Amino acid sequence: MSEHHPPRRPRRETVTYSSAHGAPGPAGRRPAHPPARSEIDEQTTLGHTYVRSLMRSQLRAALTALGALALLVGSLPLVLALPAPEALVWLALGVGVYPVVWGIAHWYVRRAERNERDFTGLVER
Repeated sequence: MSEHHPPRRPRRETVTYSSAHGAPGPAGRRPAHPPARSEIDEQTTLGHTYVRSLMRSQLRAALTALGALALLVGSLPLVLALPAPEALVWLALGVGVYPVVWGIAHWYVRRAERNERDFTGLVER
């Protein structure tokens, strides 16, 4: 008795970026060089746009911090021109300004690190 088997279908193969470009490894794994990183390394227009986006966000954060500091320093003569005891003036200059400057600096550093983390996440996706 001869058993009749249906013809076998060819095995399906999933083509991904890594398999199409010769990178070893099973389908679904990250490619060796993600496309965004390749764009940046090869200095293409898209890579230039990625880097420019990071630079703009860093510049925006720096200008915001600079503006806040300028408002603080610019308002000091107005505050000091108010009739107040000398002790209050020294208190404002010696104690009041530094926490605000520290807060602005702390905000700027956190914002710059977040911009870099977002950019790294975008590039290494």
